Amino acid sequence: MNNFNLDNLIRDNVKRLKPYSSARDEFKDFNQDMVFLDANENPINNGVNRYPDPQQLTVKKVLAEQKGVSIEQILLGNGSDEVLDLLYRAFCEPKVDNVITLPPTYGMYNVLAAINTIDNREVLLTDNFQPNVEAILKHVDKRTKLIFICSPNNPTGNAFNSELIEQILKNFDGLVVIDEAYIDFSSQETWLNKLNTYPNLVVTQTLSKAYGLAGIRLGICYASAEIIAILNKIKPPYNVNELTQQRALKRLVDFNIVESEINTILIQKNELLKQLHQIKFVKEVYPTDGNFVLVKVDDANHRYAQLLEKGIVVRNRTNQPLCEHCLRFTIGLPQENEKLIKALNEL
Repeated sequence: MNNFNLDNLIRDNVKRLKPYSSARDEFKDFNQDMVFLDANENPINNGVNRYPDPQQLTVKKVLAEQKGVSIEQILLGNGSDEVLDLLYRAFCEPKVDNVITLPPTYGMYNVLAAINTIDNREVLLTDNFQPNVEAILKHVDKRTKLIFICSPNNPTGNAFNSELIEQILKNFDGLVVIDEAYIDFSSQETWLNKLNTYPNLVVTQTLSKAYGLAGIRLGICYASAEIIAILNKIKPPYNVNELTQQRALKRLVDFNIVESEINTILIQKNELLKQLHQIKFVKEVYPTDGNFVLVKVDDANHRYAQLLEKGIVVRNRTNQPLCEHCLRFTIGLPQENEKLIKALNEL
């Protein structure tokens, strides 16, 4: 990382870009008691007739306080998928640059690479589902802009060894994107605490998992103020709607309730893991730091179909690298977990 230079990573067209300036960018104090005739809005108040805050400052203030970062280090998106797409669009030149992903992992990294016509160099995890640092660094060249690391990882469930991630951060001059969608269920420390140590570190989180707000689509990107400024330059002006901001804010200030729900899920997970070890056709139950567990069975396709017949939908991951005959179970409500175990015992 001795040669890290953010300016070298930015696409030339993004450097030249003059971002769109919305009415709410030009007059920012829109919470004042003013007559607003600047944005061609419907003036009849129904609660959502005005455009939302394009920078979502009220939500960011709460996040900044809770996470120990500055507002300038936060970008909010329409789900984490928009955040990830913005990273591609800001830093990866189509048909020229490449990224590295570590299968088995979250499938949208590869989809977004294809959408943006970016070469995705896949480097398989090791047999114990950890990053193969030597192989990763061998795949890096001067056109490698991003390395995506999902930790805790989906679908394997485990958090990655922090020393391995640090090796990548220290030896790669591009951006290392650590996807922490499941960090709230993990005992591992968040990488947010290292933002000021590594200028090439980007951390993404979400309100879809532990916060139970998958339906409102709010993803979060944490990085240096310089990286966030670039992403703000290209993001749509009103990418996070008013209803999403209101619902997110309400949930964020009720964090004690969120913590209680996380603890409930973790208790249920531990109970489910004990029960899964007793199922005869279960070959292996993998360690998990998420709100789900990856389980190897005798015949994943057959067991998946059998569970569907019993009204239980799980995720069949048998076609993923290193996941042959594996099913992924999300931790449900107590009665849902009991129904799953009862069905497995009956198969």
